[in-house]
Amino acid sequence: MTPLFLILGFLGSGKTTFIRDTLMDDDFTEGKSTLLIVCEEGEVEYDREELAKRKVTIVQVENEEDFKPLFMMDCVKKYPVDRVMVEWNGTWSVSRILEQGFPRRWELAQIITVADATTFEVYMSNMRQMMNEIVQFSELVIFNKCNANTKRNTLKKLVRTLNRRAQTVFEAAEGEENGYDDEIELPYDMKADVIEIEDDDYGLFYLDVLDNLQNYVGKKVRFLAMIYRGKETPKGTFVPGRFAMTCCAADIAFIGFLCYGDAVAYKTRDWVHVTCEVQSKYLDEYEGEGPVYKLIRIEPAKKPEDHVVMMN
Repeated sequence: MTPLFLILGFLGSGKTTFIRDTLMDDDFTEGKSTLLIVCEEGEVEYDREELAKRKVTIVQVENEEDFKPLFMMDCVKKYPVDRVMVEWNGTWSVSRILEQGFPRRWELAQIITVADATTFEVYMSNMRQMMNEIVQFSELVIFNKCNANTKRNTLKKLVRTLNRRAQTVFEAAEGEENGYDDEIELPYDMKADVIEIEDDDYGLFYLDVLDNLQNYVGKKVRFLAMIYRGKETPKGTFVPGRFAMTCCAADIAFIGFLCYGDAVAYKTRDWVHVTCEVQSKYLDEYEGEGPVYKLIRIEPAKKPEDHVVMMN
């Protein structure tokens, strides 16, 4: 099988620079051959002669409709390479190409989004749907052009609202140091017997559990929540969570973790105070281990005046 790496991002995000630097890295190339399919011409150009020395063959695709199974099968026959990299056009549909699929010979190894840290928040506010297209499928989001003023925790949160499985990496802008601290100062006491999560801190708590589950396993937490049960919610479980806003009123979603325990006296949309133990469990939606709760105590509560919490 030939591994395929799909590189996503808008024009000017740094995709070409990332791919070029990766292909010039001996630890990555290891003397193997690469087919690079370029679907967008950016400000940075590839040095074809230099890449050819590293066994890189470049094929250009001008139009989205040209990226079809017939084209890919033709590439399989013409270019018997060790790996394939695709620099995807930021305005083309990622969903379509993934639904269409790739030749059997090509195995999708990784989807990476490259983003400009200086414009990401603006894009999230103004082009949410397009941002969702390039982030929701990615296993890794690389932010470049970072400096000491980059709000790295905010960017992490924004990514998490679109894809909670994605990992984030931050690359320093030219001339900037990359060693600045981005540790979150948590507003609740992690050493308490029962960690009290206030409304204003729920979004941060939710994201920090996703990022640092190992710090929470075995901890007891208490928070105000709304109960949710859907058709796919397993029997004997429910989801205590909150509606959360990312950046505007149009971006509100229900967030919470599956909880194991008896809450049959309560129905969906009931408000409760829950005390739970955070545990780690394999779930298909995580594609591995992820956070769940074990119910310790549940009590009725009143719906708060402001029932939507903020994620940043």
